Amino acid sequence: MRLEAITWERLTDALAARALDTEADDGSPWLRIAVDGAPAAHPGVPAEALADALRLRGRSVLAVGTGGFLRPASLRYEYGRHDPDSYYDGWFDTGALWREVFGPVEPGGTGRVLPDLWDPATDRATRSPRVELPPGGVLLVHGPLLLGHWFPFDLTVHLRLSPAALRRRTAEDEQWTLPAFERYESEVGPADAADVLVRADDPRHPAWALRQN
Repeated sequence: MRLEAITWERLTDALAARALDTEADDGSPWLRIAVDGAPAAHPGVPAEALADALRLRGRSVLAVGTGGFLRPASLRYEYGRHDPDSYYDGWFDTGALWREVFGPVEPGGTGRVLPDLWDPATDRATRSPRVELPPGGVLLVHGPLLLGHWFPFDLTVHLRLSPAALRRRTAEDEQWTLPAFERYESEVGPADAADVLVRADDPRHPAWALRQN
C-alpha cells in the first residue's frame, strides 16, 4: 500500500467514514474495530479519538483496551519478568477477550460487554459491570499484538513504527519487549494484514494507506 501524509484529525475523520461504510462480515448487528499498535505508538489515543468521532456521527461506541485483560502476575511472570516470548504468547488473556468482549457481539449475542477484567496495578479482578452496546453500536478494541488471533474484526488499523522508531520510543524498562514485536512482524505481518496502515514514526507527521474493499 502506498502511504500518504495526513494529519491525525483528517485520519480520524477518514477512519470514521470508513467505519460507517463497513458492515460486519458475519452479519452481526455490531461492528468490531481494532486499533493495533505497540505501547510506544499509544494506540489508545487514536482509538479514543475515533470513538468520539463515531459518537458525534450518532453511533454508540465502547472502547476496550487490552491492558484491562492481562493475565494475573503469577502467570505473566512464570518464566521471569523480562521474557519476550511470555509477553507475546501469555500476557494477554485472549480467552477472556473471546468470552467477555467478542462473544457478546457475535450474531445472536447479548451486546453486554465486559470492559475490563484484571487490574495489573493491584493484581486483582476489577469487578467492573458489563456495558450494554445496542445493536448498530461499535466495539473498538485497542492495544498491542491484536492481529493473528482470529478475532472477528470487521475493520483493522495498524499503527506501524519502524524498528528504529520502536526502539527509540519504547521506555527503557520495556526494551525487553522488543523481540516480541520482531516476532509479531515476522509471524503475523500486521502491516500487510491490516485494512488501514498508519506509519507513526514521527507522531507529529503520520502517513497512511487504506486497503480498498
